[in-house]
Amino acid sequence: MEPAPATVRNLEALEALQQTLLKNRKLANATIATCCGTGCVAKGAIDVFQALRQEVAKLRSAPVPGRRDVKSVKTLAHTGDSQHTSVSAAKNGRAPVPGTLRVVSKCTGCHGFCEYGPIVVVQPHNFFYTNVKKEDAPEIVAQSALEGKVIERLLYRNPVTRKRATRAEDIPFYQKQRRIVLSHNGVLDATDIRDYIAAGGYRALGKALRQMTPEAIIAEIENSGLRGRGGAGFPTGKKWAACRQARGDRRYVICNGDEGDPGAFMDRSILEGDPHSVLEGMIIGAFAIGASEGYIYVRNEYPLAVERLQTAIAQAKQYGFLGRDIFGSDFSFSIRINRGGGAFVCGESTALTASLEGRPGEPRMKYIRTVESGLWGMPTTLNNVETWANVPRIIHQGAAWYAAIGTAGSKGTKVFSLVGKVNNTGLVEVPMGMSLREIIFDIGGGVQEGRQFKAVQTGGPSGGCIPAAHLDCPVDFDELTKLGSMMGSGGMIVMDEDTCMVEVARYFTHFLAEESCGKCVPCREGLSQMLAILNRITQGQGQPRDLEHLEFLCHLIQNTALCGLGTSACNPVLSTLLYFRDEYRAHVELKKCPAGVCRNLFRYEIDPQRCKGCQRCLKDCAVGAITGKRKMPHVIDQQQCTKCGACFSACRLDAIQKI
Repeated sequence: MEPAPATVRNLEALEALQQTLLKNRKLANATIATCCGTGCVAKGAIDVFQALRQEVAKLRSAPVPGRRDVKSVKTLAHTGDSQHTSVSAAKNGRAPVPGTLRVVSKCTGCHGFCEYGPIVVVQPHNFFYTNVKKEDAPEIVAQSALEGKVIERLLYRNPVTRKRATRAEDIPFYQKQRRIVLSHNGVLDATDIRDYIAAGGYRALGKALRQMTPEAIIAEIENSGLRGRGGAGFPTGKKWAACRQARGDRRYVICNGDEGDPGAFMDRSILEGDPHSVLEGMIIGAFAIGASEGYIYVRNEYPLAVERLQTAIAQAKQYGFLGRDIFGSDFSFSIRINRGGGAFVCGESTALTASLEGRPGEPRMKYIRTVESGLWGMPTTLNNVETWANVPRIIHQGAAWYAAIGTAGSKGTKVFSLVGKVNNTGLVEVPMGMSLREIIFDIGGGVQEGRQFKAVQTGGPSGGCIPAAHLDCPVDFDELTKLGSMMGSGGMIVMDEDTCMVEVARYFTHFLAEESCGKCVPCREGLSQMLAILNRITQGQGQPRDLEHLEFLCHLIQNTALCGLGTSACNPVLSTLLYFRDEYRAHVELKKCPAGVCRNLFRYEIDPQRCKGCQRCLKDCAVGAITGKRKMPHVIDQQQCTKCGACFSACRLDAIQKI
């Protein structure tokens, strides 16, 4: 049996606990890890996990394959989401076979390979199964867990070489990644602190509290080169040092989990899969700056992340990692969770602290810094989820180790959510400096359906759109800024040849105009005017002077807006004007949408030479805009056509064209 919760007072006690937990885990003959990240859950991962757990439970009353007669079966533990079953077997009724057979089924965080979920990994064989269904559970337990046999049909098949990959490291999606922040995702049970401790969790905290001074911790973070992963990229060590030196009766640390970028799920996946790494980072940071209270601000749309955090905080208190006299020191620290209402502007530091205080989430002027006067007017250190999760790794392995990864100005790794028109959507972690081409084509598997790559937007709705000409650009804070984009929190949206870049700019401008708090005139009125212009252009009513007017508004807003939302809101427009100006001109001067997206700027027509009168398009047209007899060319009534595209999708002869 594994040890019951006990307060850990020193590093020796933590090491002894870790060794005990590792010893118990080594008794397991097989571990079945089911990805229960949000992406896999949406595809039925919970049903898969429950089916696997039921199959493991059946071992209590069924013979074990390869062991003939079962002498006795005993459940060792069932804690949280994991189930452990032990089986003692005998051959032909004779003496029991030495040792026991133990199968562990656990529910883990996101493995990252969302496109192929639900994912199940069987250890120690390292079988990596994709697109698993609940019906596969009996076979996985009986063959893979108990007999060590691989199930070929569940393995990933490379769409190019058609070869199957047995292990994750054999899959191109994982081969160029370097998983530091995500190293526990897909491995640990996020609801069981013992898994985290067995993997070395809270050793960095013990080292920081018992072997380092606050100044030494700050110096270590500063020497590592860690920069904030929330968007601005400010050096973390400098922020901590300024907060420690600021005057105030109390100090606070805040974790910004208000991840509002469309298509972004980096922070959510870390909180769901490895919440203790975030807690440990916050406790270390609090000790370094002299804080006794901390807050985690999480979007209300992340219920699973909140649940995992609540469990992690409760368990950390049980073991003495939170509360009074942590690790036998005189340092005390507590953490509270606050749920945000989903306002995008609350990702900005001063708006977030205002929301925590119960006031409207509106930013303030930056002449007073948060590290000097933040939450309730006290010195406050605010970092995002990924930044905090890096801290224990740096303290444990040293600044030099971390600084050796990445580029001169951007150290370490970065987690990205890779989405859009890319084959392998998912969560990736790569060293700073890897090129866009490697991320999109080597890890992401290229553009869907063999279409041409057109652009990638980095940095969320406030980021810029980068064209194919810059695919070999290294991804770090400085290089992306040079291209008119930004790192942001790590969203990466891939676009193909059928994407209208004017519509992309209009979409994100609409999003940002809706999310603006309206406190400052440049953002409130400027974004509204930009949106009105972009609406006219995409509706075929644009004028040549509109492009100059857009650029003027962009520069005006950049220079006068109150907060980062406004100053970066023009990036989608400016970057598309810079790299795709011809598309704007086609919309304005020719009244055409080259990508065939803007409905007022194209029409569907049927080529009579290609149309064979199969009537597929006629049957799929919901408004009856298509007429024609069987085996005769059909015609589209342009007055009735709603340009829904149903006919275009139905035609197998390419007889319907966008004009």
